[in-house]
Amino acid sequence: MPSTLALLVGSIVVMTDEKRAGASRSDQEPERTPGGRERWAALADRWRTARLARQIRDFAKRHGGNAEGQLAYLGQVGARIVLVGENGQWGDLTAPSYQLGRQALERAGIQVRESFDGELAAKVRTGRYEWSRMAGMQIGGPRGG
Repeated sequence: MPSTLALLVGSIVVMTDEKRAGASRSDQEPERTPGGRERWAALADRWRTARLARQIRDFAKRHGGNAEGQLAYLGQVGARIVLVGENGQWGDLTAPSYQLGRQALERAGIQVRESFDGELAAKVRTGRYEWSRMAGMQIGGPRGG
């Protein structure tokens, strides 16, 4: 006479075999489509590019209607987009990659400079906050930072 454990284990094996025999592959596990992960990654990149382009256009609109930008490679972190508005205000964004940063700048219609040269730097207007951060405690700027 078989033990209770043997009967239990044996019935599980029989049930599993029956399920496999009567079920198709799609019933057992979801089928993975080739290239699915790549398609999601491409879609996510388009969303990131669109969001960056919108932020760049908003910056330009808030600071005189137009802006110039410079894109700098940061390594694995991505790329830094430095923007200078017509009124001299500046800001920066980080793109997940150099390619996405370039695409966002092009999509936003911003003139891209190859380097942050003297001509672009001359357009930047620094305020009291920036000067105090650069000089620190020497001229009464924020302490400890």
